[in-house]
Amino acid sequence: MLTLTPRPLQPIAVVLNSTAGSGAAQRYWPQVCAALQQAGWEPTLYDHPHEIGYLPDLPSDMPVVAVGGDGTIHRLLPLLAERPLGIVPLGTGNDYAGALGLGNHWAEAISRLRQAPHHADLLRCTIGGQSHLLHNGLGMGFDAQVTVMLQSAPRYLLGLALPGLVRYLWAFMRVFGQQRSEEVSVRIDGELFYQGRACLVAVMNGTRYGGGFYISPASDLFDGYLNVVIGRELGKKDLLQLLVKVLRGTHLPDPRVAHAVGRRVEVKWAAPTEAHLDGDLIGPINELSVEVLPAALRLLSWHPESGA
Repeated sequence: MLTLTPRPLQPIAVVLNSTAGSGAAQRYWPQVCAALQQAGWEPTLYDHPHEIGYLPDLPSDMPVVAVGGDGTIHRLLPLLAERPLGIVPLGTGNDYAGALGLGNHWAEAISRLRQAPHHADLLRCTIGGQSHLLHNGLGMGFDAQVTVMLQSAPRYLLGLALPGLVRYLWAFMRVFGQQRSEEVSVRIDGELFYQGRACLVAVMNGTRYGGGFYISPASDLFDGYLNVVIGRELGKKDLLQLLVKVLRGTHLPDPRVAHAVGRRVEVKWAAPTEAHLDGDLIGPINELSVEVLPAALRLLSWHPESGA
């Protein structure tokens, strides 16, 4: 009788953010662990954020899998070096996973971990001489004000397992009456692209943020370019009209929006303006620069239809 020897499991480092998705990552961990083992992986669990400092000591070829959302991925980027990154999307918004064609389908994301790594772009943002790696993008102005409002959401709202888009809409409506435009200059690849008042400037690698706002539908994570989207000085009626278009990703041709692609962008505001990096608030700033790092990330969890 022929006896088949089971194939040994391949080691993989799993970073679990137990608070991601209002605790969804923690709740689903038993199923996630079982699915990883069934797919041929031997997971070693690392708690986010307390144990991620151990990652640089792992073998350089050991894959790292982020179980959480965009914030989890963002904090892992400086620690990856050449290690392949996989994503199990169990965060609130899962916007990067959405740009990869995975959405909230964590089981499908696990099934794709066996694919050969594909090189995706990253962004490097510099503020006051300090650099930050970004996988999705950043926003300044109105959308960052919305992110600030999210921090003060009532406890009952934070405790519900609501999609990120619903929470973002809640915050949007509370900031809506407070939105204002400021003078800003935007240079792309050394050339002045925009000078004037604007309510929003986004520099994107991915296509969306806020759990489904397609702020940069023309973005491609694999093309070696960044995308700049600017909302000009807008009234309340304009803002609401554009909100509907952004949800559909049809706003770029609108004359109230300025859009361009490039490899490096410099943004200078006349007054301190709220900003976020991959959804993480960094406080009011006056200026920053962003450059694309082509093919800087070895990515496991990607969908063939995502543009790769």
